Amino acid sequence: MQLNFENFNFQLKSDNNGQKLIFDPIRQKYVTLTPEEWVRQHIIKQLIKNGFPAGRISIERALPKTKKRYDIVFYNSNGQPTLLVECKAPSVRLDKKTLEQVSSYIQYLDSSMILLSNGLQHILIQRDEMNFKIVQNFPHFSEEKNVFLP
Repeated sequence: MQLNFENFNFQLKSDNNGQKLIFDPIRQKYVTLTPEEWVRQHIIKQLIKNGFPAGRISIERALPKTKKRYDIVFYNSNGQPTLLVECKAPSVRLDKKTLEQVSSYIQYLDSSMILLSNGLQHILIQRDEMNFKIVQNFPHFSEEKNVFLP
């Protein structure tokens, strides 16, 4: 399925059971290609293209003191989470329920930026304390300034 991203080259293969797999450059392994994973891999490629160092991107880890898992987190050079990404399949609408889900993660990961994406629509939210501001652009990262650029 064509998503709202640039065209990227992906390493795809099938396992012995005919299940499609995609290579994840962060986890350095092939993972099952689901609609949500297709979105996650596009986001990873776009983040890296936009200047985010791959070594500071974390994929599908448990949130502290919970069984919930995040999709993607980018950590700044001080090891603080600065971008929390919630990926949804293209068939899933980004709505209040989706925002509430990712907002609940903030109590575990104090991230200043939140990106929600179903691959077709991207919503970037800047957070200051509990004030939220929607930014229209996909984030870029400037290593020199250690900041996000809209």
